[in-house]
Amino acid sequence: MRYFNTEGCCRPDLHYMVRLDDRLEQIKKQYIDRGKYFIINRGRQYGKTTTLLALEDYLRADYLVLALDFQLIGSEEFADTASFVHAFSSLVVHACKKMDFGNNQKLAELIHELAADARDKTMRELFFLLSGICESADKPVVLMIDEVDSAANNQVFIDFLAQLRGYYLHRQNNPVFYSVILAGVYDIKNLKLKIRPDAQRQYNSPWNIAAKFQVDMSFSPRQIAVMLEEYKADSGHDLDTESAAREIYGYTSGYPYLVSAICKYMDEEVPGRPGFEADTNLWSGQGIAEAVRMILNENMPLFNSLVRQLDLYQDLRRMIEQVLYQGTIVPFSPVEKSMQLGMMFGFLKEKCGHVVIANRMFEMYLLNLFLAEESLKSSIYRYGERDRNQFVKNGRLNMRLVLEKFVIHFTDIYGGNEEKFLEENGRRFFLLYLKPIINGTGNYYLEAQTRDARRTDVIVDYGGEQFIVELKIWHGNEYHERGEKQLIEYLDDYHLDTGYLLSFNFNKKKEIGVKELRVRGKRIVEAVV
Repeated sequence: MRYFNTEGCCRPDLHYMVRLDDRLEQIKKQYIDRGKYFIINRGRQYGKTTTLLALEDYLRADYLVLALDFQLIGSEEFADTASFVHAFSSLVVHACKKMDFGNNQKLAELIHELAADARDKTMRELFFLLSGICESADKPVVLMIDEVDSAANNQVFIDFLAQLRGYYLHRQNNPVFYSVILAGVYDIKNLKLKIRPDAQRQYNSPWNIAAKFQVDMSFSPRQIAVMLEEYKADSGHDLDTESAAREIYGYTSGYPYLVSAICKYMDEEVPGRPGFEADTNLWSGQGIAEAVRMILNENMPLFNSLVRQLDLYQDLRRMIEQVLYQGTIVPFSPVEKSMQLGMMFGFLKEKCGHVVIANRMFEMYLLNLFLAEESLKSSIYRYGERDRNQFVKNGRLNMRLVLEKFVIHFTDIYGGNEEKFLEENGRRFFLLYLKPIINGTGNYYLEAQTRDARRTDVIVDYGGEQFIVELKIWHGNEYHERGEKQLIEYLDDYHLDTGYLLSFNFNKKKEIGVKELRVRGKRIVEAVV
């Protein structure tokens, strides 16, 4: 039986996976058939290698594909030109063994010459032979290099790209690869970030010839549902594939690895856990939330990569903190370095002209990371940890009591601070208080659609129940009434009768405490600090 795979590339005969036919056809028609030189650059574990392997098979009828992987070249083989030429030639010869050249004797001789005494060849001689191979081949030759950025901090690789650029630009006179595909996290334009700051070499490099790759490699809810239909047919599980797909997409925004990870946990880890013994409850929103909670508590390479990049690029970290905690609206700029990095690594994306966190799971992980780092020195966190046992009775969370206690502790600890400090940090303090209360049992996340500098909705999943808590900075009665209206509309979307409103009010005449309101048939529990 096939299974959901999160280790390495996926194969349709072994794994449940989203069908790639439409994507492969688009790449072939839009890029390969037009002879484009392009880069598939996406974040870690975004399905690049899986796509390349499928593309190699897809192109076989019309092209000869030299599919190389630079992970197979050791770092010492980038030390000088001779070592690199030898290693690259070996990869090409190995790739050619998988191809059927028929009776093309000339091509066989050139490949044999490429394999012989490769250490004595210069870069120019290497490309002379590659040009001869492309000229002698019976079909157009496509060069495909995976993990290309693993070599990007080596100058010999930059020299290789410069030669490739020269031949590609003059391919009408000097035959060379019909199309070139480079795949990695770094776009060629961003490889400059990985090499030493030598301006002359950078300006004379191949940054400017790559076609922009605009194929969407994320998974849509419909694609996820089709994959789940295949799983359902094989496993016999009772699940609403359309509903489950929408729920998974809501957490992942279609990030391939995260989609596969949730499905894998739903198939292998969640069944049999308390509350999920019955098949009918397994693939529900509650079951998927449990899979997400388990994944976020795992030490996964994707999350480790995220943390590593935040440690390396502190400006990127500060921008993400402002977006999460303060609801800062950051206008998108294609040249701002922090944004470039965040989008290149897959942590950020552009939406309606602004920069946002790429998906809800990244957002949840980042919140947990930042709050965990702050918890050791946070007084409000310690109060939440101390109080946590009193908020849950018979497995149900008493959110009203959470707000009542928070108002008391917040006033005691921070009541005397400046308005600006409280406005910037109020939401952070509530999340710090909430974290130990639901930690290990529930999930919480910030609703991206409602977040701005004045308002944020926190969605809490606990024990199968959902709680919507609107965190709001007070800006007068008119804004307050508009906030209540928005909260009620949100409650309708979630089919809930009760919502929670936490107002940070800096009016000296405010009335601190918790009260209940009835608005348009909904119960609103409002806390004011």
